[in-house]
Amino acid sequence: MTLGRDESGRTRISFLGASGTVTGSRYLVEAGGHKILVDCGLFQGYKPLRLRNWAPFPVSPSGIDAVVLTHAHLDHSGYLPALVRDGFRGPVFCSEGTRELAEILLPDSGRLQEEEAQYANRKRFSKHHPALPLYSEDDAKNALKRFRAIEFGKSFDLAPGVQVQLYPAGHMVGASCIRLSCKDGTVLFSGDIGRPNDAILSAPTTGLEADYLVVESTYGDRVHSSEDAEAALAEVINRTAARGGIVVVPSFAVGRAQALMYFMWRLKSSGRIPDLPVFLNSPMATDATAVYHRHRAEHRLSPEQCKGMCTVAKIVRSVEESRALNRIRHPAVIISASGMATGGRVLHHLKAFAPDPKNTILFAGYQAGGTRGARLVAGEREIRIHGEDVRVRAEVLNIDSLSAHADAGEIISWLRTFGRPPRRTFVTHGEPTASDALRRRIEREFGWEADIPEHLQCVELDGGETGAKDAT
Repeated sequence: MTLGRDESGRTRISFLGASGTVTGSRYLVEAGGHKILVDCGLFQGYKPLRLRNWAPFPVSPSGIDAVVLTHAHLDHSGYLPALVRDGFRGPVFCSEGTRELAEILLPDSGRLQEEEAQYANRKRFSKHHPALPLYSEDDAKNALKRFRAIEFGKSFDLAPGVQVQLYPAGHMVGASCIRLSCKDGTVLFSGDIGRPNDAILSAPTTGLEADYLVVESTYGDRVHSSEDAEAALAEVINRTAARGGIVVVPSFAVGRAQALMYFMWRLKSSGRIPDLPVFLNSPMATDATAVYHRHRAEHRLSPEQCKGMCTVAKIVRSVEESRALNRIRHPAVIISASGMATGGRVLHHLKAFAPDPKNTILFAGYQAGGTRGARLVAGEREIRIHGEDVRVRAEVLNIDSLSAHADAGEIISWLRTFGRPPRRTFVTHGEPTASDALRRRIEREFGWEADIPEHLQCVELDGGETGAKDAT
């Protein structure tokens, strides 16, 4: 589907992703004759969503003037290599932390896709002959040449008549709320909102305001457990080690991996878990930890704590070392991407360790619908990996208090700090039940007009006091 031309001259927002789902964050803003893409993420989860990654982009990439990123996670940045390959030639603006993390994440994403395509062709389990990556490592490196870092809080001229400001959002190093200003008013994109009392990250910026708000709703229908995440992690590790098992932790290599390593360091230092080996099967995580060192203003860790976080685990770099982990027969912890078990090296560890009841599969955050992670957490005892059905006899747990996403109450508390109500609020980046629960709560507690946009819906902002209207 191709979006129509703007005949009115008014600012428009087209919701190209993260509508009815928590992934594929993509918002097209047309203002002053310019096309600005806020986020350019990958769809994950159910197959109909994943197929959107392979469909032509809804607007011509060559017609987009600039991209602005909220943060570096792949569901917000991971489609950029394909966008550049297919014709986008503008700048990509983001915070310095996001730029540095994207330099780690995007090439790794391309490399993993190439490895998985090669593995599929070698084992002949793909329906596609040959199986191809969505994009390559070289595509990702080419995309990185277009990145431009801008400072938090400073107004920057994105295009004539369009300004942008970034504000720290918590969630991960570099994560930002984005406020665009144009003739029809201001639009604030929350990105992923962090937690006010996160063990590592600083709280998101409060006291923001805008004429129009696009707010995430990942946990819009629930509240995080009040359990002590560190204590819960210790209990899982001790219980698994006592039965001679291995804890496999599917984890995002940037963000959750650092939090897990920090907790492991604290637990080992205090003697609350045995001195068992911890493996981080993600070469890029070392580089990501160095980014944390350089951006101390965005988190709560001291240099000593950063060092402890970095040294508690053995970094597994080569494919051969990764394969060797599957032959371990003594208690250990293996942290490996991806966080929702949608791909990456962790799939090989699941094949090796899920069938044994001595082991534990431990998730550490939100699992999008349709992902292996969501199915495992829901209790499925058989999952398909690389064309094979794998029995799941291992203990499966999810410590949601480790999540870096604000829950429903924390989102509401963040919104309560706004200086004035927005004319209209758009609730996105959530499963339908979560988005609707947050929408109803916003309307009930604040009296704000709130809507859940549909995929590819285009909304015209009228610049007046009566709010926005849907474009037809």
